[in-house]
Amino acid sequence: MNDTYDITGKVALVTGANRGIGKTIVEAFIHGGVSKIYLAVRDVASADALLAQYPEQLVVLEVDIAKQETIFAAAKKANDVDLVVNNAGILLMAMPLDEHVVEALQTQMAVNVNGLLYMAQAFAPVLKSNGGGAFVQLNSIASLRAFPAFSSYAASKAAAYSLTQALREQLAEQGTRVMSVHPGPIATDMAKDAGFGDIAETADTVAKAIIDGLKAGQFHVFPDAMAQEMWVHYQSFARNVVEADSVE
Repeated sequence: MNDTYDITGKVALVTGANRGIGKTIVEAFIHGGVSKIYLAVRDVASADALLAQYPEQLVVLEVDIAKQETIFAAAKKANDVDLVVNNAGILLMAMPLDEHVVEALQTQMAVNVNGLLYMAQAFAPVLKSNGGGAFVQLNSIASLRAFPAFSSYAASKAAAYSLTQALREQLAEQGTRVMSVHPGPIATDMAKDAGFGDIAETADTVAKAIIDGLKAGQFHVFPDAMAQEMWVHYQSFARNVVEADSVE
């Protein structure tokens, strides 16, 4: 499998495409030469502004990442997809001893973890039929380092990262590249709600890193300054253990 992946002329699908990182990825993909993008969003009206801006290149699909049936229905409609970006996710603030922490964890697991599995199960056959393509999962530096205030979110992202590693190996068998993206604080509503608004970087940092990472054949992508600082310390383990060939 050729590790280099050029997005030019490809057909993409982006979940959570109506705002934040997802919207910026859509815009970067269009400027990068992607021919068509499916906007997978819960509320189709929320994508009206993007659709009006790029009417010839965008198609809106109603997808609730926590509902399996909407994801599989979207995969049937978007059967020409080469590149899937699973960006949608939620963050709920909860400390480990909070009364609502288990509920918060279950809700986030349903979206951030189950949603990833549903997306992979639904779109793996589509990607295979279209030559392999690529599957990009938005994880977080929180998948590697938890903090009390959003411990349940970090736990869900750690689970998503673990599954992304397994998907990398399994989907390689059909020629599909997998990427795990680990941003730090990015200037979105989620970062603002988590109290990181003052140090957050712009979302285009993530979009550019995804495009560059696909071209370079990278599995791990740590886009912003805080993420890069963590990568300095983590990369040896990542290269020598996570990305190493499996031992049967």
